[in-house]
Amino acid sequence: MLFQVKTEVWLLLIFSLCLLLPITASAVPSPLKSATIIIVGGDRDYPPYEFIDKNGQPSGYNVELTRAIAEVMGMKVEIRLGAWSEMRNALQSGKVDVLQGMSYSEERVGEVDFSLPHTVVNHAVFARRDSPNVNTLAELEGRSVAVHRSGIMHDYLVRNRFGGHLTLTDTPADALRQLAAGNADYAIVAIVPGMYIIRELKLTNLMPVVRNVATHRYCYAVDKGNTELISRFNEGLAILKKTGQYEQIYAKWLGVLEPPDVSWRLLAKYGAIVVGPLVLLLGGFALWSRTLHRQVALRTADLTREVADRCHAEEELRLNQQQLLQADKMAALGVLVSGVAHEINNPTGLILLEVPTLKRFHADAAKVLELYYRENGDFSCGGLPYSRMREEIPRSLEKLQDAGKRIKRIVDDLKDFARHGDSACNENVDLNAVAQAAVRLVEPSIRKATTCFSAEYDPYLPTIRGNAQRIEQVLVNLILNACQALPEPTRCIQLTTGHDPGSETVTFRLRDEGSGISPEHLARLTDPFFTTKRDMGGTGLGLSVSAGIIKEHGGILEFGSIPGRETVVTLTLPVYKEEQTT
Repeated sequence: MLFQVKTEVWLLLIFSLCLLLPITASAVPSPLKSATIIIVGGDRDYPPYEFIDKNGQPSGYNVELTRAIAEVMGMKVEIRLGAWSEMRNALQSGKVDVLQGMSYSEERVGEVDFSLPHTVVNHAVFARRDSPNVNTLAELEGRSVAVHRSGIMHDYLVRNRFGGHLTLTDTPADALRQLAAGNADYAIVAIVPGMYIIRELKLTNLMPVVRNVATHRYCYAVDKGNTELISRFNEGLAILKKTGQYEQIYAKWLGVLEPPDVSWRLLAKYGAIVVGPLVLLLGGFALWSRTLHRQVALRTADLTREVADRCHAEEELRLNQQQLLQADKMAALGVLVSGVAHEINNPTGLILLEVPTLKRFHADAAKVLELYYRENGDFSCGGLPYSRMREEIPRSLEKLQDAGKRIKRIVDDLKDFARHGDSACNENVDLNAVAQAAVRLVEPSIRKATTCFSAEYDPYLPTIRGNAQRIEQVLVNLILNACQALPEPTRCIQLTTGHDPGSETVTFRLRDEGSGISPEHLARLTDPFFTTKRDMGGTGLGLSVSAGIIKEHGGILEFGSIPGRETVVTLTLPVYKEEQTT
């Protein structure tokens, strides 16, 4: 009976507890949200970002970053690493909440939501050391290229319709193994994982040939619409960057291929080892250098003298070459002038001989013709009325005689110009006479070049000491250059001579309204073989020879020009002074 009572009591207590249990449960807050475990997926073989270590545990930059974010955000995470393509499918099916390392692309935005990038991944082209060199992605067309299946570069190459053959592998390490074994021509892998895998697997026959074919932002990724979760990862990432934890994780894993920092203590240690012997070595070197410096100075002085002597010899050789060229020119011109002068002088002499006879005959005949004209009126003479011929005949005979004299004078000037003669500058020279002879010699060229030529000769010009033929050669050359510089006949040439009592010099000044001379050419006009008229047959010797002749006479040849407007040449020669004898 007692047992029955006890049993009923226990049943009553149990029933009461059952009634109270829902009330108690509803009064306590639910810990489900804070205790929810977030499944984080990643690639099992993508070192140093994420991989399975030797102990079978997840490791790498992404893994440590995820755990640090979970710690600061108070989240519980479980990291699962597997084949990348499987992890992408797991995210879509909901078996994984977030992928901790996924490269950003516009196509993937339609599938997932990305966090802010936590790093940047550069992809490179790897090749065997004996492979043909390439510089761009386009050069891989028609080649076999190993690439990680479902990776960003797989998507990139497919999207851009890559023309080569793609060898798809489960991991980047498999892509590099295929390349090392010769089963692919090239491989495209992220540069940091690629170098890490080559070092760890000792794939010594591989190297990167194009270090940056594509750059992608590396982010966390969640299923489309899961904005709350991706926001928490963004917030945690921002906190890590502010506290400095992010830089520590980055340096630990992604600085593996960079040279380590050298401490000051290590520098001091090696410095002490090196500096001591170096100071002794530098001291000995300084003594040896001073001795060597003396020897070098002596040898340099000798070489300087040798160079100066050689330059002087080259200058003399250059001058001799110029003189030989001028001598050849003048010799040829002398032969030509001698023949031409002989041929022209014969008919010219006949003209000058016969014209005076014709003038005397006309003077005598004119008396008879005048008498007949007065008695009988006008009549025809030579097909023209005598009233007209009586004035024309005297003028025609004068013109004919003047023309003969002019021909004779031109021939004489030409012979003087070409005559070698005595090169000594020991004769009194009238610069006006020389200038007038030069003008007569080139008068046809002047008439052809311009209709506006003027010459003003100073009537009180003193004489100079020199060689008339050589000075005339210079003036002829200057006048011909002025004629060639005129672009049209309406442009003028002005010639003047003058005397400066202060400096005791005479001047010959020639101004032409031609095309002018460029400033960069002005200083080189008298250089041998320099010419701006190479296409017109210029040799570049005329002004060089002229400058030499004027220098022999103790004079100066100066040039001034305004491009497009004018050129002025001034020739200055010293006045001759007779020596006073006592």
